[in-house]
Amino acid sequence: MRKRHRSILRGILIVLLLIWTLFPIYWMVSLSVRDQSELMGDKPFWPQSFSLSHFQELFEKSDFPRAVGNSLEVTLISTAAALLFGLMCAYVLARTRFHFRFRGPALVWSFLVRILPPIAFALPLYIMMNAADLLNTKIPVILAHILMNLPFVIWFMMVSFEGMPEEIEESARIDGASEGKIFWSIVLPVSAPGIAAVSILSFMTSWNEYLYGVIFVQRPQNFTIPISLSTFNSEQELTHWGALMAGGVVSMLPIVLFVIFTQRFLIQGLSGGAVKE
Repeated sequence: MRKRHRSILRGILIVLLLIWTLFPIYWMVSLSVRDQSELMGDKPFWPQSFSLSHFQELFEKSDFPRAVGNSLEVTLISTAAALLFGLMCAYVLARTRFHFRFRGPALVWSFLVRILPPIAFALPLYIMMNAADLLNTKIPVILAHILMNLPFVIWFMMVSFEGMPEEIEESARIDGASEGKIFWSIVLPVSAPGIAAVSILSFMTSWNEYLYGVIFVQRPQNFTIPISLSTFNSEQELTHWGALMAGGVVSMLPIVLFVIFTQRFLIQGLSGGAVKE
């Protein structure tokens, strides 16, 4: 009887958690497909009308399509760069056989960069980018996103590499494989689940980042999605809720697709990364 009560309670908690999590998504999608007249008054729970005019307005009467392209460019480049350098750094720091003199300072630096608020780096980065005449371009935003994600990739993958049996690498080394061959052909495929997880989190962090974009970019042609959506206020301070919700739906789709695409490699890594004795 007690187990049954626990199961019922667990089921109720799961349902409440799902409602708490999914209701904002439903409400955003619901508002994005309602007619403009329905958005002016009291909004019923279920849509009383259906219209794609907000999506049409979003793509035909604004620079939102350009913002989508800018966000994809910034996010993909920064995530790829953070993974490329972060994976190599994490592997070197995780293996004690690599005599790296600055291992301690590197760990402290990556830890401090991760725990400090992003605004702490805004002024130094602004001064450096201004001196390099890179403001109002996408380069400062890309570099700032790399700065955010690189320490996270290092710490996350260090744990993954440290939990990997070194016997796999020793066997490959005995067979004559070089360190580069071991890293790219053995270590990374076995670490596919960790790489998939950290790539998802890094992608989401960069895709949703607003602070550095609004500081470094003032030209509308370089706006990313968060900055573009923040401009959906008229001079009379009236929010265009329909277009704003449609933009939220569109901005959510790349993250969903990226998670679905990466999850396949996550499952493959879990099923194919077993060690045969």
